[in-house]
Amino acid sequence: MPHLLILAALSEEADALFAGAGVCGDGVVPVRRLEIHGHSIAIATCGLGKVNAALAAGLFGADADMMLMTGTCGALGAGPGAYWIAEAVQHDYGANHPGLFRRYRAGEWPMGEPGEAHFAAMPDPGLGLPHARIASGDSFIACPDAAADLQSIGATLVDMEVGAVAQVAARLGKPWAAVKAVTDEANDASGGDFQANLIRAAQSAARAVERLVVML
Repeated sequence: MPHLLILAALSEEADALFAGAGVCGDGVVPVRRLEIHGHSIAIATCGLGKVNAALAAGLFGADADMMLMTGTCGALGAGPGAYWIAEAVQHDYGANHPGLFRRYRAGEWPMGEPGEAHFAAMPDPGLGLPHARIASGDSFIACPDAAADLQSIGATLVDMEVGAVAQVAARLGKPWAAVKAVTDEANDASGGDFQANLIRAAQSAARAVERLVVML
């Protein structure tokens, strides 16, 4: 039976997925386990940020056949709705030079000529969602200037976790995928918009991930 690890930063995001199903366990990272659609699934509520996401992915990912992530994100010019994350980049990994921050793929030497900084997700099995590149970092983006900087590297969404999960998956040699739904537009209204739209967006992402599990 294939084993899937599904990660969500927040309890609202994790609880929206296969709601009411499975058995919950306590621990450093809360995990709900269930068997559905021929898969053994562990849903881990990892907490906010790259370190929490990497901790959960490392703790439970070694025994998984693949890693998925569900949850919410900010938009960098993207419209509302849920997105298939085709590429993830850690926007705060790189090297500071005078007047310039050069981004590198997380985990690689931040020296010399930088190449592609992103991690590529598994092929889309036909979920029917628009594709996006997400920029992940340990800061909540609520500033148009910061958003414009991330747009300059081709990102249309921003969050705090997917890039770290992608890095762990690459290190472990596991396929990964993520579906994220927009809560806000990474501007000065983002704090309030995130809170207002969290449940709706979490449910939107969760429904798409449930459809994805059936396809796998």
